[in-house]
Amino acid sequence: MTLTRYVPIKNWKCSIKKYGIKKYGIKKCGIRKRIENGRKDRMDMAIRNIREIGDAVLNKKCKEVKEMTPRLKELIGDMLDTMYEANGVGLAAPQVGILKRIVVIDVTGENPYVMINPRILEMSGEQTGHEGCLSVPGKTGIVTRPNYVKAVAYNENMEQYEVEGTELLARAICHEIDHLEGNLYVDKVEGPLMNVEDLDDEEDEEDEEEWCEEKF
Repeated sequence: MTLTRYVPIKNWKCSIKKYGIKKYGIKKCGIRKRIENGRKDRMDMAIRNIREIGDAVLNKKCKEVKEMTPRLKELIGDMLDTMYEANGVGLAAPQVGILKRIVVIDVTGENPYVMINPRILEMSGEQTGHEGCLSVPGKTGIVTRPNYVKAVAYNENMEQYEVEGTELLARAICHEIDHLEGNLYVDKVEGPLMNVEDLDDEEDEEDEEEWCEEKF
């Protein structure tokens, strides 16, 4: 399995709205096209079932990965495929029923991060906006996260690296690491959960056509 080289993403322009993330400067056709191109690199694409809120596995703390195995590499590939298929920007192993400290993130559609045993080193600033989750379909809520995050993790070859991110990437890293601790974003929501459809109705037609929604 070959993955894109990791390059930290900084100063990602964003305006918060639904799913976290109204639309973080990612053009609709652009990111989807890159996702489709990425899928062509894996002929053995496998889509796993995404566990939804109420499933006990989502509330359990994950175990550290001690060594990389062919089975775990297959899991990572399946997680990427599953994330892209669901039009998400992040996915954690417990969301597909595996209690391992593994997450995948791709906020651009062309630069996937594989984060094994991730740990946040630094965070600063604040961003508040709507956040969503592939494990909580059809819902969104307002969540405050750090605006800057620096984390350390291992890649699929168990090589340690650091990543820095702001805005969408920072939000995604925090959201996915929460999953590894058995926590869902709904526990951090400020106010009530809302239906995504209700937010759809509030958007003007021009805005809806230009941008895409992202989910973790």
